[in-house]
Amino acid sequence: MKNIAILVCSALFMMASQVQAQTSHKPKKEIMVKENIYQFKVEDLSGDTFDFASLKGKKIMIVNTASKCGLTPQYKDLEAIYKEYKDKGFVIVGFPANNFASQEPGTAKEIESFCQQNYGVTFPMMNKVSVKGNDMCEVYKFLTQKSKNGLQDSEVEWNFQKYLINEKGELVKVIKPKTLPTDPEVINWIKS
Repeated sequence: MKNIAILVCSALFMMASQVQAQTSHKPKKEIMVKENIYQFKVEDLSGDTFDFASLKGKKIMIVNTASKCGLTPQYKDLEAIYKEYKDKGFVIVGFPANNFASQEPGTAKEIESFCQQNYGVTFPMMNKVSVKGNDMCEVYKFLTQKSKNGLQDSEVEWNFQKYLINEKGELVKVIKPKTLPTDPEVINWIKS
């Protein structure tokens, strides 16, 4: 009887070892956790906290801006579409960034003054951040990494790249810097 118990235990141990060996050699599936924009809180140009959760249910355009760029006149179009659609569930959030040819060297107060005096900007403008490199801010990590946004990997190519976020806080489209905010692709998305 003792020998039978030892044989049974040995057989069970060998089977368990084989199962463990088979499962330990299987490659692990990469688990992608799709995040959304509502988890982020940032600082605006005035130094106040801006909570993206306050934008739930709205379409959002996030754009990295600069005051001394050839594309800076896009501020005019950004402000125009913001005014036209802000009461229809659309908002623009600007992130000044100095990542490209040092085209946004100003302080928060200088950036705010420039935007208001030259373009009458009324859409929310955040404090200056980095949109690429080792010091990239968390919002832009979300926008540029598929493992976080669930849509695609992207790289911010230049100032005024646009990221479109749906009413659920999910990234749905990346718009190139030279594409105007008033482009039909953008306007049709806002209206849809």
